[in-house]
Amino acid sequence: MKTKNHILTCAILLLSFTASAQYGSQKKADNLFNKFSFVSAAKVYHHLIEKDFNTQYATRQLADSYAYMRNPDSAVVYYQKAVQQAHVPIEYYYNYAQALRGIKDYKASRTWLKRFKEAGGIIKKDRYLKDSDFITSIYNAKQQYFLADVNFNSKYSDFGAFEKDGTIYFASSKDLGVSTKHIYGWNEEPFLDIYTAANRSDSIVNHKSKIKGDINSVYHDGPLTISKDGKTMYFSRNDFNKNVLGKDDAGVTHLNIYKATIVDGNWTNVEALSFNSNTYSNGHPALNNDDTKLYFTSDKPGGFGGSDIYYVDINADGSFGAPQNLGSIVNTDKNEMFPFVNSENALFFSSDGHAGLGMLDIFGTVSDENNHIKSVINMGVPVNSNKDDFSFFMNEDGLSGFFASNRAGGVGGDDIYAYDRIPQLKIEGTITDATTNEPVPNAVVTLLDGNDNKIADLQTDENGHFEINIDRDTDYKLNTKKDNYIDDSRTVTTKGIKNSVTRIKANFVLNPVAKKELPITELYPIYFDFNKYDIRRDGTAELDRIVDLMMNKYPNMVIKIESHTDSRGPSAYNDKLSKDRANATYKYLIDHGVDASRITEYNGFGEQKLTNDCDGTKNCTEAQHELNRRTQFIVVKME
Repeated sequence: MKTKNHILTCAILLLSFTASAQYGSQKKADNLFNKFSFVSAAKVYHHLIEKDFNTQYATRQLADSYAYMRNPDSAVVYYQKAVQQAHVPIEYYYNYAQALRGIKDYKASRTWLKRFKEAGGIIKKDRYLKDSDFITSIYNAKQQYFLADVNFNSKYSDFGAFEKDGTIYFASSKDLGVSTKHIYGWNEEPFLDIYTAANRSDSIVNHKSKIKGDINSVYHDGPLTISKDGKTMYFSRNDFNKNVLGKDDAGVTHLNIYKATIVDGNWTNVEALSFNSNTYSNGHPALNNDDTKLYFTSDKPGGFGGSDIYYVDINADGSFGAPQNLGSIVNTDKNEMFPFVNSENALFFSSDGHAGLGMLDIFGTVSDENNHIKSVINMGVPVNSNKDDFSFFMNEDGLSGFFASNRAGGVGGDDIYAYDRIPQLKIEGTITDATTNEPVPNAVVTLLDGNDNKIADLQTDENGHFEINIDRDTDYKLNTKKDNYIDDSRTVTTKGIKNSVTRIKANFVLNPVAKKELPITELYPIYFDFNKYDIRRDGTAELDRIVDLMMNKYPNMVIKIESHTDSRGPSAYNDKLSKDRANATYKYLIDHGVDASRITEYNGFGEQKLTNDCDGTKNCTEAQHELNRRTQFIVVKME
């Protein structure tokens, strides 16, 4: 089999290009989308569509953004465009149907639900009966969250996990190392203390793991939040300060929020916040992204019922404003609690008053461009269950975090569960010059779908690097083009890629064109049998043709020889084998009349420059390995 110098390689894994400003915009939009900042994300997706960059993907994301903003009129417009795409994921049929229900077009909604089922989709039992809840149906059309193991749960209650600078803080009623710890009459468990763990798999959590300093008392302590600079902590505690237990007129002790600072690794300087009371509870503190607002749960009089979520402004001098109720979109006549605010200022909370799967469910909120909350989204399974699910936390990447639940199958009463979201898949690579090994900037890389429909044009940066987001379970094709270089193409697939994989590499080596009239496409590589450097019969035929070209048609052409191996065998051995192949090729040309001065180099590169992804990490066919066992001919000059 002959393959041209610019080698059309077999299916490698994936592509990723740093494609100048538009790619940067897409990356920004996706990050905003992942963190529930849908208004800001929608603006950037509009920009991408206007610039005709990755339009199909941006259209789908824009449709989802409008749905999550509870804007079914706009969502319908872009879902309609999305479902016309040739290879759109079938959940968009379902999403379109739900958005149509949101505008009360029930006939069309039923039509698209039918198409969804005909395409193999499964419609789960609809738990959300109101048209206004179409947003939750769309959000949960495809599972986004996947649970991971946590090893530091105990037989008692563990919840409120909060990760900061590589340390996980959590509240637990583990009765470890404190002989005087009181027993909480409500559940006959010890009162809560705050513990730390090094990571999810940390199973050695004992009394030495308790937070250092003055935080833990003989009553309930936790959960907590920590400022961005890591110097200030806010935490819940029973109304107990300076060894005095506060009580209301009925003798009930309520929760209060306290503040502490870190000094030499110990949390100290504990003080109660000014808006606390001994007649009602404040607890579950959470900071916004810039530490200017503190959110919390309270059952203070004047709310909507049960416990509500409030916030206070944190002033520049460290004082606090008056508590503000978040309003009826978040709060109901039942219980809202455990607020958490992510890095994009999206609020998450637990509630047994909104439509849910069981008792307490976890909800996310969607805000407009003025940061006014417009709607809530049930986070769906597996985050929520038919039991209590609460104390949601999301890391800054938006792709991992924790929550707590008393669902069946746990270790204790309440257990901490870790979750991961399926990350956006990216493909990245570097384009280099085959002659100089230098990066090739400003090369155009075109991303096509499996039917050769263009998705996006990308451009390599000054380092020859490219990167782009792509969908999973999809076939693609990459075309590269650069003036004075030979075009290259490659098919790629994301089918079978594990969810844990976030990026795939695909490097290109482009052969330069010495002059416009240079017929480099007439120089083909030759291939070798496994573990051999003998010139094969098909190789001699190609070498004889090159001899004829150099001696008769192009008497001034100067070339260099580069030989390679596949990835099998030790690298040192492959280096030697490739040099033997280069020597054999060089000797053949010289023995057949080519002047040695017209071959400037004949080097072996071992397995350093594979033409595909057969690098030992996957099973490849013999034909795929053979593409790497080659000698290539690079034209240095023509005259």
